[in-house]
Amino acid sequence: MDLRNQKLEQQRQLMEQKMKQKRQTTGMIQASDIRNASAKSRATSAHRKELHGQNANDLTRSSSELMDLEDEESTPITTPDNGNVPINPINDQPPMIRNGTTEFEGDVDGNIDRFVLQPAIQKGLYKCRITRDRKGMDRGLYPTYFLHLEKDYGKKVFLLAGRKRKKSATSNYLISTDPTDLSRNADSYVGKLRSNLLGTQFTIYDNGKSPRRMGPGGDQHVREELAAVIYDTNVLGFKGPRKMTVILPGMTTDHERVQLQPHETGEGLIDCWKSKNMDNLIELHNKTPVWNDETQSYVLNFHGRVTQASVKNFQIVHDSDNDYVVMQFGRVAEDVFTMDYRYPMCALQAFAIALSSFDSKLACE
Repeated sequence: MDLRNQKLEQQRQLMEQKMKQKRQTTGMIQASDIRNASAKSRATSAHRKELHGQNANDLTRSSSELMDLEDEESTPITTPDNGNVPINPINDQPPMIRNGTTEFEGDVDGNIDRFVLQPAIQKGLYKCRITRDRKGMDRGLYPTYFLHLEKDYGKKVFLLAGRKRKKSATSNYLISTDPTDLSRNADSYVGKLRSNLLGTQFTIYDNGKSPRRMGPGGDQHVREELAAVIYDTNVLGFKGPRKMTVILPGMTTDHERVQLQPHETGEGLIDCWKSKNMDNLIELHNKTPVWNDETQSYVLNFHGRVTQASVKNFQIVHDSDNDYVVMQFGRVAEDVFTMDYRYPMCALQAFAIALSSFDSKLACE
């Protein structure tokens, strides 16, 4: 029996070495299929803020044909190791090291319903995968998106599912912890993503009720705004790659999210951002891609986590630290995407931000 276990252990170690060799190369992936030889990187904002603290200084087109048109592929660019340690994938590569501090791979703590709403723990990196299921589109249904947390040796833990609602005036995605029940009345309903008429501004809510629909009684939960996403208008892509702003509620000194439950019009995240009232809010931006003369395209370094070019690929950072990637999202296959996030985001915030990138934006492309 000991001899058998010894042989199994040798086989496991051999498999780990092969997986490590296969995934060890870092690379630059095209962030967009937009070409513009005279493009320059956006200047870094002079107004720099902290990622955490108690205030702001803290941190419809649905056919498969149109989806494919949005995602023209081009060959990834492989570059030699530039000294960066790769983001820890699902094999035994070393973890990310920043400023001498080791980050570990995040795991589910507690039940799923609670976990997806909790901000990521500090020094933890949560590596996820999103799959797009187009079944039912021939019956007029929208695709369903499934979020899984990646684990060692290819194992996955289901976290969330999302799908766009039919017959809604604006884009409206329901998000559930049950992959089979995406109805608003289900106990598994945890939040939603809703856009404006142009599809350029999105707000992410939890499963609470709108103040306008509150019934009698004081035990009802007024919905909480968890995040907002604003895409710069960019008709026909003349301004270059997508530019997006992400607004999050700030974090307290106990590393808990500040609750934002607006009861009146004009008190929401986007309203505060427009009026420059950023108390207890965090403003993030997508990292500006770099123009590559050799491939005549914009590129971002995803450290091997993204393998195909797409206008949807992005990294979210704070102006005060472009090396601290709060979230990154990108395509690895036709209907498969990776999504990584860390403090101060939670799984629901990151998933909803990713869903906003799938939505058709006539004023942004």
